Amino acid sequence: MKTFSTLKDFFREHRLNYVIGVVWLILIDTVQLIVPQILRKVTNLLQGGLLTFQGVIKYSFLILLTGLIIAIGRYFWRIYIFGTSRKLEYHLRDMLFNHLLTLSPNYYNTHSTGDLMAHATNDINAVRASLGQGILMFVDAVFLTILSIIMMARTTNIKLTIIALLTLPFITITVGRFGKIIYRRFLSVQEAFSDFTDTTRENFAGIRVIKSFVQEKLALDEFTTANENNLYKNMELVKISGIFHPLVQFVASISFLVVIVYGGRLVMLDTISLGDFIAFNNYLSLLIWPMMAIGWVINLIQRGIASMERINTILEEEPEIVDSSNAIPIVKAKGKVEFKDVYFKYPKSESYILEDINFTIEEGETLAIVGRTGSGKTSVVNLLLRLYEIDRGTILLDGVDIKDIQIKSLRENISYVPQDNFLFSSSIRDNIGFAFDNEISNEQMITASKIAEVYDNIVEFPNGFDTVLGERGVTLSGGQKQRVAIARAIAKDAPILILDDSLSSVDTETEERILNNLENIMGKKTTIIISHRISTVKDADKIIVLDEGKIIERGNHESLLEYDGLYKYLHEKQLLEEKIYGDSKEG
Repeated sequence: MKTFSTLKDFFREHRLNYVIGVVWLILIDTVQLIVPQILRKVTNLLQGGLLTFQGVIKYSFLILLTGLIIAIGRYFWRIYIFGTSRKLEYHLRDMLFNHLLTLSPNYYNTHSTGDLMAHATNDINAVRASLGQGILMFVDAVFLTILSIIMMARTTNIKLTIIALLTLPFITITVGRFGKIIYRRFLSVQEAFSDFTDTTRENFAGIRVIKSFVQEKLALDEFTTANENNLYKNMELVKISGIFHPLVQFVASISFLVVIVYGGRLVMLDTISLGDFIAFNNYLSLLIWPMMAIGWVINLIQRGIASMERINTILEEEPEIVDSSNAIPIVKAKGKVEFKDVYFKYPKSESYILEDINFTIEEGETLAIVGRTGSGKTSVVNLLLRLYEIDRGTILLDGVDIKDIQIKSLRENISYVPQDNFLFSSSIRDNIGFAFDNEISNEQMITASKIAEVYDNIVEFPNGFDTVLGERGVTLSGGQKQRVAIARAIAKDAPILILDDSLSSVDTETEERILNNLENIMGKKTTIIISHRISTVKDADKIIVLDEGKIIERGNHESLLEYDGLYKYLHEKQLLEEKIYGDSKEG
């Protein structure tokens, strides 16, 4: 059971619940053994003509009393065993999600969302079943078997008991062989479910693309393939389970045949009484359930082990980026940023994405980063946020190496608007106030949305700021999503503001208004603007031009236009595009 050692803290904390549940379970098993003795006594009295009306009342009351005790006991073991297993499910799901939050972004580049969702649903459910229902069946099987055998041997006939139990070794062999097969097939089922979940999620997320390219048939074919594979793997497991349980039941039922033939002969020879025979059959009936339960236990435990191993694989994953032993917190950064001889390549990549990057942004200055697609612009800000670690060089914030700053406090001092403008499926209010533990004030929310030029759009919605967005903000236009994301960063009010191509979906007039609004706050903040549009960056204090991961030009707008380089080329190209677009509108 080494696989479940990950949960040792939970077991230590809740061991009393399991102990109380097991005690109630053993009590019920013990009480169940009284019923055959009552039936034995009644049968012998009836056979001897000694059963009176008072005796019927007495023994009926005893049977009702045992039934009541069993009912109460079952309630309590369900609360203490099944209830604790539900707490285990909550604990494990919380632990898994917590750990996933600590992992570096690169982990999510190599692991699909569907696979992670399967771990958080099916796998955790399998673990819960093995440590809830599995424990119940195991304890029930062990104690009911031992107590039943003792009662059979002591109250009836040892020889008959031994003959009735001859099938037990066959059950043990069957369970051992089938258990390994069940484990392998259940592992395949979970992997197939992961693929199926990921295919489904991807198709739902990309439904608009699928429809616009009229690829419904292709999407259906991909879904059907994943669905069929999931069905096939499940049927493979069902087939082995379908053989396993009836086979265990059949072998166990042979004991009944032996008892009926041999036990009946003992009754006719007057070696045992009819009451002994009936009691023995009742004990054997109680014993058949544990024999069958052994099969269920092995099935549940093997499934639980397979799923726990898959979960452990994630829990054992170490985050690539962690605080150093001497990391210090920063309450409010001033905002001076320095890159010194920085080299960086993504994990498993052989070539550098960034090479020999050197620049300094003084407190309150604005730096613009310009370059072709894929030149490494976003990688620069990813490194400042410590979403990835640099290979060589140093990045400083207020003169302190960011590796010596606590990651949490580093990121709390940066307001970041990423390229993808991810919005959550909640209200606009919640999205703008995402950086706050408590609900954002109306004043902060309105101010931020006005600076981002999205206030007028929001108030036109029927529910205003309480309008609930669709998945990833699908109910908003591209430009509205970008502006809500900008409002979220402004509301955070961190000393460093990063805008990563955050105005690409808005028209030039709106862009101009947003930039003018930002000027009032940018003077107090260190700002990094990444953009393809020269109009967005022309007023920056400093501009660096990246190409193939290297800084090839630096200066301000005027000085870069004097140099016949990439910046001037991009500027002239955009002026030409604007002229052509303007002429076409006039025409």
